[in-house]
Amino acid sequence: MREIRLYIEGAPELRRGFRGFLAGLEENARRRKCRWEIVLCGSRSSTYDAFQFALRTHPKALNILLVDAEWPVIKTPREHLSAPKGDAWDLSAVADEQCHLMTQAMEAWFLADIDALRKYYGQGFQAGALPGREKVEEIPKVDLAPSLENATRRTQKGKYDKIRHAPQILERLDPGKVRDRASHCERLFITIEQQLSTEGA
Repeated sequence: MREIRLYIEGAPELRRGFRGFLAGLEENARRRKCRWEIVLCGSRSSTYDAFQFALRTHPKALNILLVDAEWPVIKTPREHLSAPKGDAWDLSAVADEQCHLMTQAMEAWFLADIDALRKYYGQGFQAGALPGREKVEEIPKVDLAPSLENATRRTQKGKYDKIRHAPQILERLDPGKVRDRASHCERLFITIEQQLSTEGA
């Protein structure tokens, strides 16, 4: 593998956070002389469009699509994103290993590392306001941001704000903790690690 490109749903401000969270994978790629690129694409549909464009413009790279699941995942990520009642995206020419999900949304990863949240927000952070589920991917998307807002509203930084806070939280997360509590995050890491370990990588 000579090049890995990730196309991620989210505002450009999140690039710093994803680079920090995925720093171990990037370092591994650099050691193996594999090009590494993270592209924050904005909206969900823009991310799909950018990914499809990359399949044509970077055909030799491992192009990876990473978007919020939006709701519980009961099929493979590729089937989930292709479902007629969902996005109904045409991913027929794409391998399963290229489709990845933040289940049910990026904020679930934050809830997998309460220590990182506590250190970031400091005094006034109320961990008890967060859902207590061990498997954070079971938490409905509609509950994620509101629970973070409730847990942080009495802190000096103020209640959770995706644009102002998410990049800094992301880069502080312990990937090991998130991988333990979010199976789709674990799948993303394993996919990339396996690609980097293949012969010739």
